[in-house]
Amino acid sequence: MKRYGYIYEKICNKENIRRAILRASKVKRYRKDVQKILADMAKYIKQIQDMLINETYVPSDYRIDTIREGIEKKERIIYKPNFYPDQVVQWAIMLELSPILSDSMYEFTCGSIPNRGVHYGKRYVEKWIKTDRKNTKYYLKLDISKFYPSVDIEILKNKIERKIKDKKLLNLIYAILDKEEKGLPIGILVSQWFANFYLQDLDYYIKQNLKAVHYIRYMDDMIIFGRNKKELHKIRKTITEFLIIEKLSLKSNWQLYKLDKEALDFMGFRFFRNKTILRKSIMLRITRKVKKVSKKHKLNFHDSCGVVSYLGWIKHSDSFWLFQKWIQPYLRIQILKEIIKNHMKERSKNEKLQKPKHRNTKRAGYRIKHHHSVPQYQRGDVAAKGRRTTVL
Repeated sequence: MKRYGYIYEKICNKENIRRAILRASKVKRYRKDVQKILADMAKYIKQIQDMLINETYVPSDYRIDTIREGIEKKERIIYKPNFYPDQVVQWAIMLELSPILSDSMYEFTCGSIPNRGVHYGKRYVEKWIKTDRKNTKYYLKLDISKFYPSVDIEILKNKIERKIKDKKLLNLIYAILDKEEKGLPIGILVSQWFANFYLQDLDYYIKQNLKAVHYIRYMDDMIIFGRNKKELHKIRKTITEFLIIEKLSLKSNWQLYKLDKEALDFMGFRFFRNKTILRKSIMLRITRKVKKVSKKHKLNFHDSCGVVSYLGWIKHSDSFWLFQKWIQPYLRIQILKEIIKNHMKERSKNEKLQKPKHRNTKRAGYRIKHHHSVPQYQRGDVAAKGRRTTVL
């Protein structure tokens, strides 16, 4: 395996730190702490550069929140680092390190990797089950138990050292990884990348040693297709033994079904041979959101974005009937898009007025003030009242 060096100097480069600040501030530019940094970028770039060059950066304590996801209200503990300097430093690292990590990752590793999201994985699953019926007769669905908290940091460090030989960068990464006593904290940028990197050996073991014809992984969820049950049972047992070495374990709720009898539920979709529909929990979330919004007397930017964002799920699945039955009779999508468009125009106008007169303002791309004035629409203007609309 090729080992990379001389990365730390690139991380400390002022242009790299500037890009890191802009990437870290994305969708956060209306927070006061972020506005403060953007208003005087040259000063804070120099401060971070000095921290990195002098190796004095010490990660701050995380803010911890507990969230409950989805219909099942699955509980997760989320760690939130400070914007400055922690998020900026992590972005500075990953802007240089992510191309190195992604270059050697398995082709069908999806999730938290640029251009390899849900729709990337969906496209290949659909292709396999439609064009190769012989090797997709059965599917094995596996999930790693409590993956992020179970990652062994010492094993992860050994894997990183096999890839990187830059001592200063290793010390910086270890300072972040050692902030928590156990596992990778969910919610921080480096965790997403190192979680995928941790399972890279497993990916190649399944493809090269176990000879899986079609295999895809979305974070810690794995799908392996096969010709017969006996073959897939053997693969499952072998993977269990491999994960013991990695100090991980599979959940007991693994599934092995014949695809023609039981649809594959994966990445929010249900895959059939001839169609792909949404997972039931996502359909319920969409219909509940639409009903809730349609009952309001006034709609704002947040409500409109919440509904329009779900159209992407419908557009990328065979679920147009869902739009016709549960969205079209209650809301006019064109009106919602108009609310969003008008709000963005108003925001852009106010950003221009609020920009400081600074020679580097245009280059830095500042957005200083979030204007909360939102075009208001009466419910009567938004209700479809039986008139036809289109998704587009």
